[in-house]
Amino acid sequence: MLSAVGPSGRPAVAQSRAIADNSFLIEEAYNQERGVVQHISVWQRDLRSRAWAFTFTQEWPLSTQTHQLSYTIPLQRTARPSSTGFGDVAVNYRYQLRAAARVAIAPRLSLIVPTGSAARGLGTGHVGAQVNVPVSVMLGPRLVSHWNAGVTAVARVTTYNLGASMIWLVDPAFNVLCEVVWTDQTAGTHDVIVNPGIRWAHNFASGLQIVPGVAFPQGRAALFYLSFEHRFRSEMGSN
Repeated sequence: MLSAVGPSGRPAVAQSRAIADNSFLIEEAYNQERGVVQHISVWQRDLRSRAWAFTFTQEWPLSTQTHQLSYTIPLQRTARPSSTGFGDVAVNYRYQLRAAARVAIAPRLSLIVPTGSAARGLGTGHVGAQVNVPVSVMLGPRLVSHWNAGVTAVARVTTYNLGASMIWLVDPAFNVLCEVVWTDQTAGTHDVIVNPGIRWAHNFASGLQIVPGVAFPQGRAALFYLSFEHRFRSEMGSN
């Protein structure tokens, strides 16, 4: 979401034009408003190899803000062996459990579809499922945090994830952020990523808001973020 959170706990009207979006690796807990769609692109490049990953996500409200549907399509290039192609697609449903002014909660359930080639290292070859619980907390007028906890199950491998981000609202249209993500697999691997970055907003009279961002996970990769949010029907049509 790219709208500020209003007193009702629901994102405020468009004229506020503040950024209240996902951080780059951590999910926020504000569903899309009725009549508003968001398109999110994230591209990461490993600075030590030619490997990269791109994801495109589109989020739609399901009639009201209480229910949200989305999908994520990944495109990636592996390093060893080198291979480029689509990965496993995720289809997501999210429920706005709480939308208060200070604390929002929106659990998500995802179906992972094995569209990537397991033989080429681009997918798992199995149907999977993921549950993630994002919690967003307004800590003060200029400080917001997002917290995530989740589990992903694909075949015989289970992955647990925890993460948090702190966002400093230097200006309603300019944010500085830092996020930490921890993952652990039953296969015996685990990882911790610290990701500092910035993002800013470009607002248009039509209601379109564009948010670019840049970050450097662990200093070993470059991450570029780009979000477009706009109405797909008029205010009159959304009543």
